[in-house]
Amino acid sequence: MRQLGTWFGLGTVACLLLAIWALWTAGLFEGPAARTVRTTSVYAAPGIELDTAAAERIIGNRRLVVVLLGPGADLSSTCDGLGNAAAGTLVLVMAREDDEFDTYGCGFLAGGDIDEGGFGERAVAESRIGAGIDGFVDRPLDALKVVVLNYDQLVDLDVLPNDARTFSPSLPRYLIATAAITAVVGGALTLYLAARRAGGQVVASSIRREESADSRAVLSAEMALVARQIIDLDGAPGHRRAAQHAHLAVAYSTLLDEITAADRDGRSSDYEQFTARARTLSGKLRGLSPGY
Repeated sequence: MRQLGTWFGLGTVACLLLAIWALWTAGLFEGPAARTVRTTSVYAAPGIELDTAAAERIIGNRRLVVVLLGPGADLSSTCDGLGNAAAGTLVLVMAREDDEFDTYGCGFLAGGDIDEGGFGERAVAESRIGAGIDGFVDRPLDALKVVVLNYDQLVDLDVLPNDARTFSPSLPRYLIATAAITAVVGGALTLYLAARRAGGQVVASSIRREESADSRAVLSAEMALVARQIIDLDGAPGHRRAAQHAHLAVAYSTLLDEITAADRDGRSSDYEQFTARARTLSGKLRGLSPGY
C-alpha cells in the first residue's frame, strides 16, 4: 500500500505539472490581446473601430501581428506580454495619439535571419515596421497596408524570413490539461474508495476474528467441563452406569475430533453447534453422577 501511495503521489505531481504547463501554454492566464493573437493576426482593443476580418485578409499568412490599443496604453508592456502567444512573429503595437500613431515593435522570430543577424537586424525590423503610417490615423486599414508593405520590404532585404506563420490552437492543450486534472481527481477518488473498502474489509475481518475467538473460548470451556465430568465419574464409587458412561466418552472423543477438523479447515461457524453438543453431553454426564 505504501508503494502504491508513493507511485500515486509521483503520478499526481507529474499530472499537475502537465496540467499547469498545458494551461500556461494554452494562454489561460494571458490577457485579451495575447489570447486573441494566439490564433489571429490582429487585435483591436474595445472601443477601437477596426474591421478585423478585413485587417486579417490584408496581413494574410505573414509572420506579422498588429495590436491596436486605445490612447495612453502602455505599448511596451503589452508587447512584452505577447512573447508566448505571438511566438515566431514580428509584432507591432499601435495606439493613436492626437494626429499620429504611437508605435512599438517587438520581434519574437526564433531560428530565422533576425536571430542570426543579432541585435542590429532585430532593431531595424522593430523600428521600420511602423514607418509611414501617421498619415492614415483615420484610416486604420490603409495604415495596415503600409505596415504590410514595410514587412515585405524587410523580407526582400533578408531581414525577416520569407515563410508563413503557423498557428498553434489552444484546444489540444486544454484537452491535455483536462485529462491531467481528471487523472489526478479520478486517481485520488479511486485510491480513496479502495482504501475505504480495504479498511471496511479489515474491520469486518477483525470483528469476525474476535467473534470466532470468543466462540472458540466458550467451546473450549464447555469441552473442558465435559472432560472433567468423564474423569470424575469414572473414578466415582458406586458407579453403576458404566455402559452409558462409555457411550458418552465415545461421543466426547468423536466431538473432539470434529472440533479439531473444524479448526484445521477454518470452519468457525460450526463452533456454536459444537458448544450445544458439549452442553448436552455435560447434562447427560450430570445425570450419571451418584446421588443425582
